[in-house]
Amino acid sequence: MTERTVLISGAGVAGPTLAYWLARAGFRPTVVERAAGLRSSGSPVDVRGPAARVADRMGITAKLREASTGARSLKFVDDAGRRTGQVPMSVLGADSDIELPRTDLAEILHDAARDHAEFVFHDSIAELHHDEGGVDVTFERGAPRRFDLVIGADGLHSAVRRLAFGPEEAFTEHMGVYIATLPLAEPPADPTAIVMYNSPGRAVAVHPSRGHGIAAFMFRGDAVPGFDHRDTGQHKRMLAEAYAGAGWRVPELLERVREADDLYLDAVSRVRLDSWHTGRIALAGDAASCVSLFGDGSTLAMAGAFTLAEALGRTPLDATSAFRRYESTHRKLVEPKQRNVSTAAALLIPATRGGLAARNLGTRLLPLVGAVRRLVPACAA
Repeated sequence: MTERTVLISGAGVAGPTLAYWLARAGFRPTVVERAAGLRSSGSPVDVRGPAARVADRMGITAKLREASTGARSLKFVDDAGRRTGQVPMSVLGADSDIELPRTDLAEILHDAARDHAEFVFHDSIAELHHDEGGVDVTFERGAPRRFDLVIGADGLHSAVRRLAFGPEEAFTEHMGVYIATLPLAEPPADPTAIVMYNSPGRAVAVHPSRGHGIAAFMFRGDAVPGFDHRDTGQHKRMLAEAYAGAGWRVPELLERVREADDLYLDAVSRVRLDSWHTGRIALAGDAASCVSLFGDGSTLAMAGAFTLAEALGRTPLDATSAFRRYESTHRKLVEPKQRNVSTAAALLIPATRGGLAARNLGTRLLPLVGAVRRLVPACAA
């Protein structure tokens, strides 16, 4: 049987994972990525549960552990930097999870897949036309090609979803929160702790990350008319307005924001579609079911990519049945996480001073520790 060709849009987390497993299942994958090379916000993400098992089977667990951030606790502080609460990451088995910068996770996954798949950088999909036999793809830069299948693993602002399913606004729901991340040149004072400062409706955290820090800004806000996730100037203005008058290290960090050329900011959003596939085109990762910019996005992306590849491997000539099996299985993991977005916001970004006091008191209670652990980083998509 001739190898089935699959075009995967996106070289983040889901894309390389899917390419690796599709190649093992007898497909010939091509990954196209808009950026000129591997890129990411570098925010810390977790590999846990089903994703950890996928990583074990890929033989990359040791590399993931080598790249881990070393964070052992989450500390909450007040305006003066005094600790108001603390959550140890070791509680409830959290030591079995691996936290690492998203940049490193993407690079490790790419290294695992690159000998088994074609990677095309600095290009993207401009048009898709599918029929019963395959999908004709027009690229922004490269020559047109035909593939048996196309998978959109291109994130919250997926081009594949827009071209094959409809406009972004039909499937995305703004969750009332924005988040920004910025790498810092120097290491944090405590390389084992995430330090978080809150004021009502706002949070700022400094996170350790292999020799340097990462600043994360999380704030509540309505959908901004004309918001553009690629407009850095707009993002800097939004942060300056949202954090005016904030204490702790915020004025210093805002000065870093003003000077930065690698700032990332986006809305916390939930993506929901009635179906993740149409004809010979399907969606994976955040393109299909963005949970939020907190928590389990990378774990779900790796687990979903493996499930999709396994389903296609079972029935390579019947993509529709494979897509249905993948969707039925993976929705069971995704849907509970999508319901927890409001809980995540309440824990990390309390809207009132009373909420802040209750959260800080709650960090001393064991039941909340596990919830916070599952809602803290993966700050960016």
